Amino acid sequence: MRKCLWLWGLLFIALGFAWSITAERNPRTERISDVAVAVSLKVLKVKSESKNAGSAGDVLEDDPVGRLKVYVYELPSKYNKKILQKDPRCLSHMFAAEIFMHRFLLSSPVRTLNPEEADWFYTPIYATCDLTPTGLPLPFKSPRMFRSAIQLISSSWPYWNRTEGSDHFFVVPHDFGACFHYQEEKAIERGILPILRRATLVQTFGQRNHVCLNEGSITIPPYAPPQKMQARQIPPDTPRSIFVYFRGLFYDVNNDPEGGYYASGRGARAAVWENFKSNPLFDISTEHPTTYYEDMQRAIFCLCPLGWAPWSPRLVEAVVFGCIPVIIADDIVLPFADAIPWEEIGVFVAEKDVPKLDKILTSIPPHVILRKQRLLANPSMKRAMLFPQPTLPGDAFHQILNGLARKLPHPTSVYLKPGEKILNWTAGPITDLKPW
Repeated sequence: MRKCLWLWGLLFIALGFAWSITAERNPRTERISDVAVAVSLKVLKVKSESKNAGSAGDVLEDDPVGRLKVYVYELPSKYNKKILQKDPRCLSHMFAAEIFMHRFLLSSPVRTLNPEEADWFYTPIYATCDLTPTGLPLPFKSPRMFRSAIQLISSSWPYWNRTEGSDHFFVVPHDFGACFHYQEEKAIERGILPILRRATLVQTFGQRNHVCLNEGSITIPPYAPPQKMQARQIPPDTPRSIFVYFRGLFYDVNNDPEGGYYASGRGARAAVWENFKSNPLFDISTEHPTTYYEDMQRAIFCLCPLGWAPWSPRLVEAVVFGCIPVIIADDIVLPFADAIPWEEIGVFVAEKDVPKLDKILTSIPPHVILRKQRLLANPSMKRAMLFPQPTLPGDAFHQILNGLARKLPHPTSVYLKPGEKILNWTAGPITDLKPW
């Protein structure tokens, strides 16, 4: 039975390539496909406009300039620049969005130097720039950094106190956002840092019905180096000769910043390995080759299973390199869901269905695969997942601003009465209360 399935899979690939070649050579098919993409994006725009304000992200073409003004607090350099000077590795880490968002806003036309006219207030803190010698992030200083910075802005400016942060946003790109731990059970136990619970959190972590995701948070992609990815592009007509591709850990050994062991991906990754390590349709390994980016561009499907958290940079890489992302993470909240049509470009597989992954993928008709590939080829899809320097219209920076603009105007209920206090500044673990 297994051998028969492999043979059918190989036949499927051949048929898929034949379909792709025919479509490329047939001008009529090409035009129909282009129209389909344009119609899909227009439909998405209509759907987005009909959603309630407060949704994260926005349609790909929207320009946030003129829709909001952001005031950037000027903090002492110990909260940002000096931290980066000590460890420049933070510029290329998957959490680097906190650094590049700061740089972007300093020169953005949405920035205002007059806080009285600001719609949003931004506090630049590089809280995830604390790496072990091997490059693993440590989140344990982050709560104290945020408390220190918020104490400073609340005592130096009047704007935090009037809403206790409801018109402020913070970039918190760690594994479980502002819960500040890389192990899920401990992150759940901690919960979101109490003094951030009224603010809008811009974070990579997204999972429905989870204590580490506030309603109204904006889910963003992790940082992936745009210049490096651009430099590794191969000709777009290169055949996709790999059916399923994945590189990464299946059993999370020796990947704990504190030296321990933590089971990765709720068993989903282990199930991928145990079921498909010998399947010729699956090119999967723990080794990370120098041709990793090129290999993704030669693959039809790229697995994006959850690891320590539901998200990973593989999602960004798959979209940028036109490889259909196979998302294995129950209840995941994906980046800019109002802007990127994830259901149209990806494949969702429940964690419990991983053992059936080969049957699921080989049952997808070639014309569906071709349509997903055409949508992925749209440059606006790729831009929305990246933080390029210099910035580009519709990139991840602009999608974040679109998400903030959609939350305006602020309801009058966010403004506190004179003397009113809601947040508990002394809540949380005793270690979070120590001075930073």
